Amino acid sequence: MNYKKVSRYVILGILFFLPVTFLLFLYPATHNYTPLDIVNESVLDLDAFHADSNEDIVLKDHITVLSFLGENPMNKTTTALNLKELVYDKFKGFKGFQIVVVMPEGTKGDVKLLKSEISSYEDLRFWHFVFGKPSDIKRLYFSLNSKEDLASDLSTDNVYIVDKDLNQRGRLDDRTDREIEKEKKAYGLSGYDCIEVSEIKNKMSDDLRILFTEYRQKRKGEFNSDTRRADDLLGKDKN
Repeated sequence: MNYKKVSRYVILGILFFLPVTFLLFLYPATHNYTPLDIVNESVLDLDAFHADSNEDIVLKDHITVLSFLGENPMNKTTTALNLKELVYDKFKGFKGFQIVVVMPEGTKGDVKLLKSEISSYEDLRFWHFVFGKPSDIKRLYFSLNSKEDLASDLSTDNVYIVDKDLNQRGRLDDRTDREIEKEKKAYGLSGYDCIEVSEIKNKMSDDLRILFTEYRQKRKGEFNSDTRRADDLLGKDKN
């Protein structure tokens, strides 16, 4: 018996069947995952804003990461770079995904500089800048569930997930397992800090994947889970 030949076939068989077995274990779980919570409803769309192109940019029917970089976007280069490298580059191929950065009117020159800073030759087709009046920017921001106000220059390092139905998504209970064991009071996560790399890489990336899974299952007619909403939380307040 050619033991060398037999061992080669055994190794090839293991390499083939191991990933298949792993996927079979995962398959039942895909229908029982917990959908991403709705932390706020009726986010305003972008009717009051215009894009830096001829495109009609809207939130409806898109999965959007919404950002506010303010009057001095070059001061937010780290925020923009983290958003580009940790979110946009990872999800730009997903159906309906877009990043929308809300800017005050009169900042197109700074936006051009920022674009060259974050990407020289890469595809930014799904990354949009929209411009509007300060009052309209504040009105849009106040339609979100946020823990802090915009800075005086209309900026924030936080970004927000808005689904295709203009619902803001996040976590109604962001406690760690240890905090739950200690019965700490529940707290939510409605915005993701782009300066905190671990928060974007871990929490936000996971949450976006869950949301994409939800819409993929809806298209296939397999989605049958109730999404928790902000009304489920007692004492919800919006600062």
